[in-house]
Amino acid sequence: MTECSTGTAETNATYVFAVCQTEGDPDVDGLTGVTRDEPVRSLRIGSLTAIVQTVRGADFTDEVWQKRLTDEAELERYARAHHEVVSAVAGHFPTVPLPLATLYNGDERAALALASESTRFRTALTRVAHHAEWGIKVYAPVARNAGDGTSEERPAAAEDRMHPAPGAGRAYLERKRNLQSQREQRQADSLRVADAVDADVSRLATESRRLRPHGNGAVDDRRVQVLNATYLVAGHRVAELDLLIAGLRKRTGAHIEVSGPWVPYSFVGEV
Repeated sequence: MTECSTGTAETNATYVFAVCQTEGDPDVDGLTGVTRDEPVRSLRIGSLTAIVQTVRGADFTDEVWQKRLTDEAELERYARAHHEVVSAVAGHFPTVPLPLATLYNGDERAALALASESTRFRTALTRVAHHAEWGIKVYAPVARNAGDGTSEERPAAAEDRMHPAPGAGRAYLERKRNLQSQREQRQADSLRVADAVDADVSRLATESRRLRPHGNGAVDDRRVQVLNATYLVAGHRVAELDLLIAGLRKRTGAHIEVSGPWVPYSFVGEV
């Protein structure tokens, strides 16, 4: 959680979802926000607009929020509600999303604090205008006998173990070295493919971020992720991105996953 001011049980607080650039007040009717007690509304900050909601301070004290962090379902509900508002606004205007649970002690405090960061907001808004974020993941191909490493060799028969043929130990070690060499070669090839995909997409994108690869997903998913990256792509270049990915899949044979378009959370900087 990022809190600009800690909620208290006796007062209301101003919850800020995002800052956007609009000529008038954006239409936020119908958005629920993080509470049904008060409507989502706009708060003018000079030439910028903050999307806010009045919440009960009692719902956002440090103690309550720390407890909420341990409740996965409740935390997901807040995150979804926050993202719903940000996405709705970002669908119409350049928008800088603020972190989950950004709070101030009232509208006046919120306006003053956000106004002090107006230069940073304008820079971020200029950067993401008419852009969206796209995620790309590349996975190494699964070896034919991938598993725990033992399936790549046929177990020796009991008789062979009791009476090994001359040179059997040396042959066994050679097979092990070959298998290890093959695994290392596959990994090196996969990393080269990941670098090639990242380089090609980065040339098309306005900005890019290469993230730490995730571990395996499902229990039966033995794929190894070799690229986890996100890209800021201009709206008029999305068709080019589709063609590029199709070409990369054909040329490399790699398993490439694409997700998006998303609100460009990764490219608004620290705000």
